[in-house]
Amino acid sequence: MKAIFLATMLSLGATAAAQPVARQGVVAPAFQLEGAAAQGGRMLGTAPAGTVALTLGDQPVAVDPDGRFLIAFDRDAQPEALLTARLSDGKLLTRPLTVAPRDWRLERINAPLRAGKSSDAFMALRRPELQAIAAARAKVTDAQGWRQSFIWPRVGRISGLFGAQRVYQGEPGSYHGGVDVAGATGEPVRAPADGVVILAAIDKPFTLEGHLLMIDHGHGLNSAFLHLSRIDVKMGDHVVQGQQIGAIGATGRATGPHLHWGMKWQDARIDPLLIAGPMPQGR
Repeated sequence: MKAIFLATMLSLGATAAAQPVARQGVVAPAFQLEGAAAQGGRMLGTAPAGTVALTLGDQPVAVDPDGRFLIAFDRDAQPEALLTARLSDGKLLTRPLTVAPRDWRLERINAPLRAGKSSDAFMALRRPELQAIAAARAKVTDAQGWRQSFIWPRVGRISGLFGAQRVYQGEPGSYHGGVDVAGATGEPVRAPADGVVILAAIDKPFTLEGHLLMIDHGHGLNSAFLHLSRIDVKMGDHVVQGQQIGAIGATGRATGPHLHWGMKWQDARIDPLLIAGPMPQGR
């Protein structure tokens, strides 16, 4: 099924790259896009010559001097998106994108959803953690890993899929925001791409994430590695693809040792499986 899905995504990517239709401004065959527009996915592209500003919907998109850029789509992205380039002469070039839906793994529970209540004591601990995570994601670095082909930070059995969700008598609970990879405590975790360390909870684990490590790959794309038993890098470090950055653990709220790998682009949660591709066989 994964092979069929990935083949479909490649087909969709080719179709998206071939579409020259625009809804406003000027038809823009000059947009070059790689990858598939799909919920939880990303695309790399080259902006038209003379682009001074680029947006996806109302979201600003960073463009390098060579015209290269990255865009991505949230797990719950709407079926249509519009890429708009403003040129130095004031013209607007637009490119409509059709965002393919995903067939998420849903588990239907015949019981009411019970919303958890956070105590004042818990929130006193949690609030500064959330602020630290938000501050980390707001950092802008010189990382260029977003241009690379990502690798898996740990090769192993996938024990939890991105986007999986329980539905309680028709009411959806929160969805799984990353991919879980099974493993034993102490097994190494490696950088999936070049980047800069923007958060490293080394001394004090977070209440939910445990020893949390976050790496910025540039252009608003970042990775988060949860429940680590050990972190081998520190804030501000530049890491290279394949470098050991920590070890699998069960810190924070975890039922057993595993690696949770989450990714975001700007505010969009995206699927590491679409970024790194199928899990390699063997170790």
